[in-house]
Amino acid sequence: MTIREILLSLDGVEATYNHAIRALSGVHLTVRTGEIVALLGANGAGKTTTLKALSALLGAERGQVTGGSITYDGSDAVRRWPYELVRQGLVQVLEGRHCFRSLTVEDNLVVGGLARRRSRTEHRRDLDQIYALFPRLRDKRRTLAGLASGGEQQMTAIGRALMAGPRLLVLDEPSMGLAPLLVEAIFDALKALNREEGLSILVAEQNSAVALRHADRAVVLENGRTVLEGTAAELRERDDIKAFYLGFGVVDGAARSH
Repeated sequence: MTIREILLSLDGVEATYNHAIRALSGVHLTVRTGEIVALLGANGAGKTTTLKALSALLGAERGQVTGGSITYDGSDAVRRWPYELVRQGLVQVLEGRHCFRSLTVEDNLVVGGLARRRSRTEHRRDLDQIYALFPRLRDKRRTLAGLASGGEQQMTAIGRALMAGPRLLVLDEPSMGLAPLLVEAIFDALKALNREEGLSILVAEQNSAVALRHADRAVVLENGRTVLEGTAAELRERDDIKAFYLGFGVVDGAARSH
């Protein structure tokens, strides 16, 4: 079996807000090229802080990485500017479907490609690829993003990130507030990108069921610390993990969602 190179590595990462409030106290995770890794945990477990730390976005919220190391593509990511990481292919889709509401769906997508030096023909081809991935966006391309549905806004945010040409796509709670069919459509599209183009993906999710169906491996956080990691198949089958870490109860040996 070919051993894939490590694209992203977090080793013992600690972080605070305002130099006082501890948010992370020992996060370990790796993402190898071509992998989908799910970052799981309950609300307040530290998922969003972890993603902002590795994307150099903590400073915007008065946060600081105070310990451990974060390495992306072989270099230290802690002291990089966010735009530098984006240009190196680490692109994050923030929680909450952050679209430019007064711009059309297509203009939002175009903004994502500004970090790349592409010809007009290449740029058009990139747009067509996004529309092939999310056909609903083609129909809504002239609609103001603020008037699009929640699912269409999420697809727009993901499409805008893909226009930046990521090597590692980082997503924070992409299923939040969306109907189950839309969630499946989005995860199916991401899985297709991973399978067909080798895109590496790190996705933080509370919806552990859908994340574990599509991921290769998973890391579980609790109170800002990595407590479990393993293959997605292993975690899907362990009732104790479902009960204690993934928001499921176990009754008579069967898991049920809270």
